[in-house]
Amino acid sequence: MWTHKAWSGRVAGPGQPKLQAYAGWCNAVEGNTTFYATPSRDTVAGWAGQTPPDFRFVLKLPRVVTHDQRLTGGDEALRVFLDAIEPLGPRVHALWIQLPPSFGPADLPALAGFLRRRPTGYRYAVEVRHPSFAEDPAPLESILAGAGAELVPFDTSVMFAAPPTSDAERDAWARKPRLPVRPHALTDRPVIRYLGRDDPARTAEGWQRWLPVVARWLREGRSPTVFIHTPDNADAPALARRFHVEVAALAPGLDPLPEPEPVGPLTLF
Repeated sequence: MWTHKAWSGRVAGPGQPKLQAYAGWCNAVEGNTTFYATPSRDTVAGWAGQTPPDFRFVLKLPRVVTHDQRLTGGDEALRVFLDAIEPLGPRVHALWIQLPPSFGPADLPALAGFLRRRPTGYRYAVEVRHPSFAEDPAPLESILAGAGAELVPFDTSVMFAAPPTSDAERDAWARKPRLPVRPHALTDRPVIRYLGRDDPARTAEGWQRWLPVVARWLREGRSPTVFIHTPDNADAPALARRFHVEVAALAPGLDPLPEPEPVGPLTLF
């Protein structure tokens, strides 16, 4: 996400390394590109060099593992992936297992088997998109809790609360899942994915239900990670910082986010 074109001149200044600039705004990032191609170790070492030791990467497992082999193969691809990301060290906050919409309750034995033989030394966070899991989440949650893995909710409710009004919203309307979300943590490192709208006010309105949940998790000693998206993601870093401010109002003592280097005037708020 840190190479997003819309962030040039907003998040990253001319000539500034993009990940380094992003790490000045937010302290966690979704590693979505690893789903499509495993980077080289040298590339990953560069990521480590651009981020502080406490920066969080939530890295998506390769497609061949989750979608092509559906967690029943792809061992060599997984080995290559884990070797490539080794330079990040403790910056790897979780390995993100995003499963295809066709991966349903009948496939739970494959998930359970994968988690039993999973490489040690990493946390795992699982995102499912099959609607049947919303009807009866107990078997899925039992498997995840038993393995110490987290369930990742993807909250798209504000997106589908009203028809889309832009090309970016229409694209999100067509491609994103429509699933009810349970604000429920299985581990001490819950992960939330939230999708808003083009309008920052509607985006902020939609995340209000998460504020007391995240504040409660913090009081319980958990360490939540929240990713804020919009249809085009142009203002996502600024919105993430706004979300953090609103959580901090409910959870005094929350560590502040880093202060970004100025790259030009901001007009969102």
